[in-house]
Amino acid sequence: MNMNVSEKFFFEIDHVAGMTVPAAVMERAKHSLLDYLAVTCAGAVFQSEKLKRYFDFAQPEAGMFKAIGLGRNLVLKEAVFLNGLNAHALDFDDGTNSGIIHLGSPIFSLLLPLAQRYHIQLDKLLSSAIVGYEASYTMAVSIQPKHKAMGYHATGTCGVIGATLAAAYMLDFSAEERYQAFATSCVSATGMLKVLDDGSELKPYNVAKTVLLALSSLQLAKAGFKGHTDPLGGYRGFLKMMSGDDKTEIKSALLNGSYAIMKSYTKPYASCRYTHPAVEAAILLRNENMLSPGEIKSIEVETYDLAVSGHDHKDVIGSYSAKMSIPYSTAVALIYGKAGLQEFGDDALNSDVVKELTNKVNVVADEKLSVNFPMEQSAIVTIRSTKGDFTKKIDYPKGEPENPMSEDEFYNRYKDLMTFGNVKEDVYTSIYKMMSQKNTKVTNLIINL
Repeated sequence: MNMNVSEKFFFEIDHVAGMTVPAAVMERAKHSLLDYLAVTCAGAVFQSEKLKRYFDFAQPEAGMFKAIGLGRNLVLKEAVFLNGLNAHALDFDDGTNSGIIHLGSPIFSLLLPLAQRYHIQLDKLLSSAIVGYEASYTMAVSIQPKHKAMGYHATGTCGVIGATLAAAYMLDFSAEERYQAFATSCVSATGMLKVLDDGSELKPYNVAKTVLLALSSLQLAKAGFKGHTDPLGGYRGFLKMMSGDDKTEIKSALLNGSYAIMKSYTKPYASCRYTHPAVEAAILLRNENMLSPGEIKSIEVETYDLAVSGHDHKDVIGSYSAKMSIPYSTAVALIYGKAGLQEFGDDALNSDVVKELTNKVNVVADEKLSVNFPMEQSAIVTIRSTKGDFTKKIDYPKGEPENPMSEDEFYNRYKDLMTFGNVKEDVYTSIYKMMSQKNTKVTNLIINL
């Protein structure tokens, strides 16, 4: 049977869903969910003042669905929306370099409330999330980097497809219902990278609305609404719209023989992934050469061209702007030897030492590094100081699949985020243990968040 491009994509994802998940992949999914829960709880605290004003104005209805990190049960649409908003608030959630996409935040933001409603066990949620990761990543890697160059945020555009399909599998939709939900999600796809510019604080909104759109896609499909038979293909299809090229072809699922979730990173630094190679190089150079801010004359960061525009600003307007800035992130890494949540807080933002060093950082595009993007997202940092000149190149910073965190490093990060999120020690340690227990109900996992 001849299949159109959409049917072929759908068939491949369906094939992945029917496979037995390898133990290592399931373990990675457990880490991804733990990461999501910790990041979301911390994100809720990070933007607590804005959330208070949101609740005062919106007066959302109470319901049965847990809004992670808020200690509230809300109606379904409100819970999935706020989950998405808080999951991406810190820009600390997982993602992949080659797809240029955050994978887990849209998927888990939708799956968790639905798992509550339908009394889903943890293993089923995780296996469905793995399929969602595969769908989001396969779509994103097929259209990048043209997609980003056109101004799109793949977490919104491709994330809605992955979240929709993950939920459709978890809820045992029929093949027809899954296809119609997928077709609707293609129509729903939206996400603007303008949210990175000029102090905008709306990057988390791209995830929040993505989750809502995925939920709507499921609801319309279940109601019997039908989408186009080939939403991806043709001159008005998703692929042409999102890449500008009607010859764009879909990559194979399980690209290069590995699951998408195994290609994802876990962030050790609380800033945009584009800053991480420079941050890590700065920390290593600082520690190796015992550099202090007063000894530094200038810093040059060479990186790939798409990391320059929108990430080379030195005029930092608040925490969101700081997280997107390579100069700022590099400066705090040199000053404090780390780039965690505190380094993007008010004390660091208002520090004259940080501001002075930020202004000494220049970011330039390197042709060779640009050619290797997005498969490698590297940076070369050169520091000119009173002690001499020092240079370091980083291809795979800590947290990448090629340079993963140890279990202790992961747990310490998890603990720190949960503590920042005001989660009690007995609660987050219990969640960590339950992740390895059989027949865990998702409701029991998140009930105290």
